[in-house]
Amino acid sequence: MLEPRHLRSVEATAVLLFLLQGLIVLFSRLFGVIYDAVFAATLGLSNLVLIVGGVLLAFAAPLFLPRRVERLTLLVGAVAASASRLTLTLDHPSIQLWSAVGLTAAGGCYAVTLLKRRPIQFATALAIALAAAQLLRVAGNTYDISLRRSWLPVQAILSVSLGAAAWLAHARPATDPTPAPSRGISTLSGLTLGAFLFLETSLLGFPNALARWTGARYALVAPLLMAATVFPLLGSAQWGGFALFVATLTIGWVTDHEFYQLAILGPMLIAQLAFVASIWSTTRSREGGRTLEPFVLGMIVFLLLNVALAFAFTYPYTLPAFREKGDYVLLLAIAMLLVPTPGRRASRPELPTKTATFAAWGAAALAVGVTALFALPGPAPLTTAHAGPLRVATYNIHYGYDTHWRYSLEDQARAIEQSGADIVFLQEVDAGRITSYGVDDALWLGRRLGMEHVFGPALEDLSGVAILSRYPVTESDTEHLASRLEQSAIVHARVRLSPSDPEAVPADEEAIVDAYGTWLGLEPLERARQLEDVLAFIGEASPAVLGGDFNATPDSPTYAALREANFEDPYDAVAREGWATSPATDPVERIDYVLARGLEPVDVQVLDALASDHRLVVAEFNPP
Repeated sequence: MLEPRHLRSVEATAVLLFLLQGLIVLFSRLFGVIYDAVFAATLGLSNLVLIVGGVLLAFAAPLFLPRRVERLTLLVGAVAASASRLTLTLDHPSIQLWSAVGLTAAGGCYAVTLLKRRPIQFATALAIALAAAQLLRVAGNTYDISLRRSWLPVQAILSVSLGAAAWLAHARPATDPTPAPSRGISTLSGLTLGAFLFLETSLLGFPNALARWTGARYALVAPLLMAATVFPLLGSAQWGGFALFVATLTIGWVTDHEFYQLAILGPMLIAQLAFVASIWSTTRSREGGRTLEPFVLGMIVFLLLNVALAFAFTYPYTLPAFREKGDYVLLLAIAMLLVPTPGRRASRPELPTKTATFAAWGAAALAVGVTALFALPGPAPLTTAHAGPLRVATYNIHYGYDTHWRYSLEDQARAIEQSGADIVFLQEVDAGRITSYGVDDALWLGRRLGMEHVFGPALEDLSGVAILSRYPVTESDTEHLASRLEQSAIVHARVRLSPSDPEAVPADEEAIVDAYGTWLGLEPLERARQLEDVLAFIGEASPAVLGGDFNATPDSPTYAALREANFEDPYDAVAREGWATSPATDPVERIDYVLARGLEPVDVQVLDALASDHRLVVAEFNPP
């Protein structure tokens, strides 16, 4: 049977992992709440005040802890966090929101008590929890497998087991001494802890976000980031940075990465290693320090930095001064981490025996290896010649949510499968934001559907448009559109429909289609400027398909300009009218289109799927 100290280690790691997951779900749920309250005006002021008040109270909960019942606080905190984590898996927005609020409160109370009593164990458990969170996301192709409805039976077993472990761990007095009340962390340490949690949940902890941000491939970034996270646990931070840098350059060169990509990725990985390695020194107790107030201050900093980063994505509708300021928010967090704190010096966890050292290295190698396997791309798209009509779809996926803010990426994948589309244009695509569970929508959908994907970043490199293709993409590029309000982009993929074997089809007879996907702005003047950029980007390309959410009806100048550019609407070919696409529930207007030039339209359909806040449009064309 495990000793109480081992049970406490397992308990600490699990609760801190649950806390990290709860924070991600909380911000994802708040995204829908704020949207409904501010933009859609469908959430009442009283409900908004209740939710915001509950969130603030959850972050401040450690301030109300009784001072001399710390063992009981650890026990109750672990049990409450386990129960909240179980209900967090339920597929209902309101239940998930309040479960995340409860988990933030319970996990925060547990974390601050652990930090006060056993700071070294807190730092070690947090580092392991960060690695575990990465592994769960990589296992689900960026979508944490433990946050899906199918995980509920597993989570039930884990939550009950953790509750039992917590009871056994605290059933008798601990053998380790409790620090004197006069010891604790400094205010600056609290600030750096909050900044560290922000960076982990906005960029450094999401390998897909780091891949999009640096331009490197996800399959390269994911295992190297895992290595950067687990190296400090081995007491190897001193030489681990050099090893990571060499590995990045070597593997990147072998996999044909550009030098500029590696020049950005290498320092980011070293930063991750250094920041994780600094946890032990940041959280070390010192004379005259406190714990509760600095910890809560750090959590408030974490909250404020996330709000500031959210403004960088929603500047047209909130604070225009935050346009393109996401990098500055990240730099501010990094600056906080670099500020020296009193008594701070290099530190690392101690591995007591050679057996423990070998076990730790084996576990770390296994974590990196498994991450590398999960991150590998799936099988290549089909290379056989296309048969039958070419099916092209467009889908505004609403960042993976449906109209009621239920996270429905799997349902969206099923809708695309049902459409039978060969090429899909996607809009409102996130690539690693905390407000959408940190998921890379294009990568996840591409792997889920066995399709290639091309992402066109528009906002802060982590939100934009994308193309999925069932057939090989031979070239791709993307470009920003002139945008006074929300920044938009156009993404291009050249798709080869004929076999790749030059002996089967001569190069001059290859069936090639240029696919262009975009999202146009909400105001007429904005759309007019952006459409000029779109048509200039496309040029005279033919055969070509253009699709997206144009935010314009068929009687608009935008539609007329596209027709003047010789783009045909398949609705004309089948003599259909109406067929509104937005909103998904009881649609009233047609603003989502698939148009073509140099291709003969055959048919068009609007699927009645309700997995997004728009309906999916699929058109058929005779192939070139």
